[in-house]
Amino acid sequence: MATSKILLLLLLIQCVVFIGSSRQLKNTNTNIDNTFNVINFGAIGDGQKDDSKMFKHAWDAACDSSAPSPTFLVPRGKTYLLQPLTLNGKHCNSNNISLQIDGRIIAPTKPSAWDCETNCNHWIGFENFDGLHIQGSGTINGQGDKWWKLSCKDNEKGFMIGHSKNVDIKGLTFEDSPQMHIAFESSTLIHATELTIRAPGHSPNTDGIHIQRSTNVSIENSTIQTGDDCISIGNESKYINISNIECGPGHGISIGSLGIMGKTEEVEFVHTSAVEISNIAYENINGTSHKEIAVQLSCSESVPCKNITMKNINLIYEKHKDKTSSYCLNARGLRNGRVHPS
Repeated sequence: MATSKILLLLLLIQCVVFIGSSRQLKNTNTNIDNTFNVINFGAIGDGQKDDSKMFKHAWDAACDSSAPSPTFLVPRGKTYLLQPLTLNGKHCNSNNISLQIDGRIIAPTKPSAWDCETNCNHWIGFENFDGLHIQGSGTINGQGDKWWKLSCKDNEKGFMIGHSKNVDIKGLTFEDSPQMHIAFESSTLIHATELTIRAPGHSPNTDGIHIQRSTNVSIENSTIQTGDDCISIGNESKYINISNIECGPGHGISIGSLGIMGKTEEVEFVHTSAVEISNIAYENINGTSHKEIAVQLSCSESVPCKNITMKNINLIYEKHKDKTSSYCLNARGLRNGRVHPS
């Protein structure tokens, strides 16, 4: 009888251990199902073979997943070649999808190698999302140097967010886009932070971030070094907050390309802060000024303008050429040659 009791006790212990192990295995499988690694869907990551279809397969699986917070993973240590690709969030089961990009993504090396199924105007696009988190330590390189020799009107945008809301982008590096590196179009509640964007100073129309028909956009704590505007703001954009941006070379933060063909267009509630201007040269400028104050440098007391150089400048007031004047506040630099007004 004692032996029977011992055997029964051992069976009960084994049963408990088995149930516990099964539960642990089930939890592990659930965690695996939350992450959709492009390597597991056939991506090679050698920088030579096209991984676009494998990325699309991994994305479709993440989109169809019943997991509350699926993650699309591009792992580090590999370089993934992608043709133009658009990921659509319209029919995804989750409104809390994450893209973890830790590897290097590159575009084809020349325009003729781009393979678009339709007349695409961007390289990597995200459409119709409500809840998207894009983050990581990876690099997205558009290999745009061959594009820069063509008309900028024909060049493709690099990374586009369109018709979406509640989107975060954090930590990534963007390089050498054919045209604008990042574009926010017809979207709202966008937050971009800790980004690095860079292209050579001679690269045309390679804006760091372009905002068009979008509202409630926040861009902060980022370094943008391109050949055109660091941040450009187009028509129908409202409630834009830009802070703590290191900008240059390039054209700074710009609002422009409005009113083409006589259209009336609006940009409202744009706020910039913690912007430092330095190493700017104004040279060989001759002309007339509509206002008496022909030169005006008005900089922040806490973050003054530095290393401003004026050389060979002659500006006259169109009404009274001898009354042209200048105004400088918290601007430091040098004057070379003739500078009028001084």
